[in-house]
Order: sequence, then structure tokens, then C-alpha cells
Amino acid sequence: MTRASTPGWDQLTQPGGARLLAEISALRQSGETPSAIAQRVRSESFDHDLIAAALTQSDLRERAGQKFGALADRMLFTPAGLEQASRLAVAELHATRFATAGAASVADLGCGLGAESLAFLRAGMRVRAVEIDALTAEFARHNLAVQASALESAKFDVLLGDATEVGAGDADAVFLDPARRTSGHRNTKRVSSADYAPSLDFTFGAARAARSGGVKLGPGFERELIPEDAEAQWVSIDGALVEMSLWFGEAARPGIRRVATVIHSGSKSTGPKSVSELTSESDSEDAPAQELGTYLYEPDGAVIRSRLIGKLARDLHAGMLHEHIAYLTSETLQTTPFAQAFRIVEELPFREKDLKRALQARSIGKLEIKKRGVDVDPAALRTRLRLKGENSATLILTRSASKHLALLAERC
Repeated sequence: MTRASTPGWDQLTQPGGARLLAEISALRQSGETPSAIAQRVRSESFDHDLIAAALTQSDLRERAGQKFGALADRMLFTPAGLEQASRLAVAELHATRFATAGAASVADLGCGLGAESLAFLRAGMRVRAVEIDALTAEFARHNLAVQASALESAKFDVLLGDATEVGAGDADAVFLDPARRTSGHRNTKRVSSADYAPSLDFTFGAARAARSGGVKLGPGFERELIPEDAEAQWVSIDGALVEMSLWFGEAARPGIRRVATVIHSGSKSTGPKSVSELTSESDSEDAPAQELGTYLYEPDGAVIRSRLIGKLARDLHAGMLHEHIAYLTSETLQTTPFAQAFRIVEELPFREKDLKRALQARSIGKLEIKKRGVDVDPAALRTRLRLKGENSATLILTRSASKHLALLAERC
């Protein structure tokens, strides 16, 4: 088990740390600058290590709002823990999966700061959380207590120890998020799948042994290591591919082995949050390549990683623009949550000198550049094009079966 290595951080859960964090929060809300806040609290009788920890914690809480919403203002984080924590919307997917399978209790083996366990509590399940790092476990205990205070009959335990030794107890569901980075609270580095902690052998075995089992992994996890008896789900949120999860036992759905889940968090312009799924019993065979049509589709990363591009193409009555490139094309437009659609305005010359002249002739001063299958640095190209003008556009650089393409397009 590891211990806190940063002085002052273990004081944040104490009354003095709570008072200091509350004072810093109030000063931030009143409009004080970070430098003025630091100067003011340093003039008070707080321990200097605690002050440094509290100021950093305040910054982490502000960043955490993107993942945890208003709850972040009362939670505690480490830099590495926040970076690796699931977003609230994704953790809720995991909780829903177990609740649908009828789970009443969940063992969160390797709980980190408790992001998953928070969602399990909200879904009405009893939580047994296990964490090997002492400071992280202490923060997880604080975070779960914050959530439990707003719920009736919420029950949880946070156990400090090695998940391989502590185990799942009598929980009827098990969730594991093996460490994929070196240990520590900041500046961690990725490790190979052979060095995950707990190991993949233990992780998959524990997930299989439970009535319902779930495993969180990175979206780039090696496909050849995906167990045949697991349902593999790739998840994106607002266009960012965030994880791949594996489901076992009653948490896995019959006849489904590949899933692309697309979450749109929602806003005033896009409407309420939505969750959409594209499912298949196996990898989908790609659709045939065809000539460029009026519309081009850029599949979501979850669709690409789950190898369901062919299924999406058939649903859209579209074909591949190139057999090895993840762009689809069609003469008709269909609305889909699984791809961004573009209407092709015109085809421009691909050669840079001629392309520059064509963009200047159209007074395009603001240009979004998207590319697949071509060796181009969009930022460097944009600089070389020296764009001027009042118009804006999207430029798609790619290849068809017969040639390189520069396509002027507009989002649908």
C-alpha cells in the first residue's frame, strides 16, 4: 500500500483543511484573483504545506466541474486521480448496466477517487470500494460521504488494500478499473497491458466470477486481448472517445459482442443529453468503396474502434470513400448520432499552390481542416495558406480509390 507523498494533502480531510478550502472557495466566488487569494491565506495561521495543497485543490475542483458538475465543489481530488476518473455521464452508464442486471451491491476494486462508486450509490446499490493508495482511499471515502449525505439509506465501505487480497466480499457485481499508469498522485506515465495492476488475468477472472462483472479499459486496448465471452463497448462523449469497457455474466447482453455508445451531453443549442448505441454480434464487415457522393460522413470514434463502420454504412445506405479510410459517402442525407455529416460544396485542387489560390478566390479566412489517409499537418498547412477573407468553410483532405481529394464542405 502506498502513502501520501505530498505534504499537506492529508490535512485536507481534517477540520482545518475544510475551513481553508471553504475560505478559498468563498474568495473565488467573490471575484478575488488567484494571486490575491494566495497572498491572503498565506497571511493567516495555516500550515504552509496545507495552504499549498488547498490552493492546488481549489484549482482541481474548478477543472473537475467538467466531469462532476456542481458536486465537484465538495469533492477532493489528486491531479492524477482527476485525470483518470470517469466522467459522471459515463459512470452513470456503468451503474445503469448493473442496475438493469439486478445487482444490489457492487465491489469497486480499484476505486480511485470514487467516480464509479458515486454513480453506484446514486443507482441505489451498496458499495464496497477498494483502493491501494492511502491518500486516494481517504479522498474516496470523503467523496462517497458527500454523495451519501444527499441520499437515503446509502451504504458504502472504503477499504484500504490490494484488490487481489481484499476481494469482492459478498457483492453480487464487480467493477474493476486496473491501473494503466505508474503509481503516484501526479505526472504518471502509461504502462503496457502486461503491467496493469491488478493484472489482466486477475481482472478478467474476478469479473467472470461475479454474477455481473464490468472492466474499464482505455479505448486503444489491444483487440486481440478482448475475451470472446465479453461484450466490448466503446464509449465517446461529445465526440471524444473516452473508454472501452468489457461486460461479463448477467451484465453482458445476449447476442451482443460489439457496441459503440455515443453520448451527447446536451446544451441550450443541442438540447438534452442523449445516449445512442450501435450494436452487433461481432465486428462488422466493411461496406464496398464507391465514388464520392453529395454527402460525406465522418463516423464517431466509438464506431471506428468497435469496427462497426460497415453496419453504419448499410444503415445510411452509404459506401466507403476508400476501403482503408473511415469516411462514408452517399447521395442522400440521413440524420445519425453516430457520424458527423458534411455536404460537399465542391472539389478543389489538391496541390497546395492551386488550393491556396482557390481558397483566396472564395475569400475564405477561417478554415476548419479535417484529414484522413493523407500526410498533412493541418496547423502547418493553415499557416502556409495565409487565409484572408470574410467567409468560413471546412476543408476535407483525403483519398478516394482513384485520387487525392480536397473537398470544400459544410456541416449538416
